[in-house]
Amino acid sequence: MIDPADAILVADDVQFGYRADQPVLCGVNMTVQRGRFVCVLGPNGSGKTTLLRCLLGQLTPSGGDIRLNGRAIRSYRPRELARTMAYVPQLPQSAFSFTAGEIVRMGRLSHTGVLGLTGENDRKVVQLAMEMTETTAFADRELEELSGGESQRVMIARGLAQQPGVILLDEPTSHLDVRHQITIYRMMARLAHDWQMAVVCVSHDVNLAGRFADELVLMKAGRVLADGPPGEVIRADVLSAAYDVSVELIETGDDQGPIMRAQ
Repeated sequence: MIDPADAILVADDVQFGYRADQPVLCGVNMTVQRGRFVCVLGPNGSGKTTLLRCLLGQLTPSGGDIRLNGRAIRSYRPRELARTMAYVPQLPQSAFSFTAGEIVRMGRLSHTGVLGLTGENDRKVVQLAMEMTETTAFADRELEELSGGESQRVMIARGLAQQPGVILLDEPTSHLDVRHQITIYRMMARLAHDWQMAVVCVSHDVNLAGRFADELVLMKAGRVLADGPPGEVIRADVLSAAYDVSVELIETGDDQGPIMRAQ
């Protein structure tokens, strides 16, 4: 059981609706600790992305509260929030022709200001972020020249360059092949365990989330149906109730837990 006092990010009875008569989030509770990788799962329309936008401060809940480091998320100014929380979108896009290195350096803007005057420490942070994400080799290539997996790693590197305590990712592997999916999930686990960040990822992939995440939050119809370690959430009865399909769990014979197969 996670003690909210130890959590860096807390959602407390969060409620939200784009229309007053159509609630999207109905009393969602979630706590995230530093050094933990949390995946938010659930079928389409369950409220996953809306919850993520509330956690980012992009949407204001109609009820409940979201706290970052013990403070209400709404009390943070944009630049201050950017120093504490990073966001990696689902589809990396750039309206201009920037190289991978330039995009990662943009992650320092909350520290350097709009002029982007970087010092030695900024350059070291950028270099470390690119080494961590293995993007140094294509630092001089433009984003549109890169593969989907490479682009996603660049966006994660940009988030790391912000030096946040929390990084949130919206379905970061939805358009990637299996090899790149595993690479990104392994990277997210390393960010949590080696860099001691709180990593929150919205995902559709139950099997990858169960293999790499420390905790799962399973949503349905705007509510948390189950949460906890993968072994407590990846159960045939729980997943069947969430996805409205018959589910079979296949044991793999190793320590990575069972694999879900819908029937």
